[in-house]
Amino acid sequence: MKRARAVQHLEGLATSCADMAAKPASIVPLRVVQLWAVEDVPDEVEWVRVALAVDLPVDGVPWLTQPRGAEQWANATRLAKNPITALWRSSHAPVWNHEIERPILLWDARDGLVEPALSALREQRAEEFRSPAPTRESLRARVDEELAVSLGALRARSRDYQERRWAPGKVTAIADPLWQAGNGYLDLLDAQGRL
Repeated sequence: MKRARAVQHLEGLATSCADMAAKPASIVPLRVVQLWAVEDVPDEVEWVRVALAVDLPVDGVPWLTQPRGAEQWANATRLAKNPITALWRSSHAPVWNHEIERPILLWDARDGLVEPALSALREQRAEEFRSPAPTRESLRARVDEELAVSLGALRARSRDYQERRWAPGKVTAIADPLWQAGNGYLDLLDAQGRL
């Protein structure tokens, strides 16, 4: 897809974020409070990657996992139907890590749409809107923090799986979160080794 179309998808998602944030928590319990572009948008791209910061504790959103309600939120905003890959993050920790380098804020619940950043993405001049790069020490500390959270999630989801494995019903509801936690843990372990 061309850059212009990719930015249209980002703008549409930012508008959806604002619409969902305006709905009562009883209807939309998962509160997305920020939308970030993970990287600049090249001339041609297959998928656009975004980070969605949610108002949940850090240990409620381990790396490469989806928080409870994410699927409903993605369906309601059409995120699931568009060529966008979402990385879910807690708003109570930095959005950046080893994979999300110098993200670009596009929308937040307090200030709304960051139109200049979207324009800059359209015109391939987003450098001025990118977050500052972390130091190597900061990045290493960030990965260590996320690895600890991820290990806790892997242990908790392994216990859930063990307890409910032979219960009646489908195992997908406990197997998928276990796989996500394991995938995130291994990714962070690899990143820690590279650092």
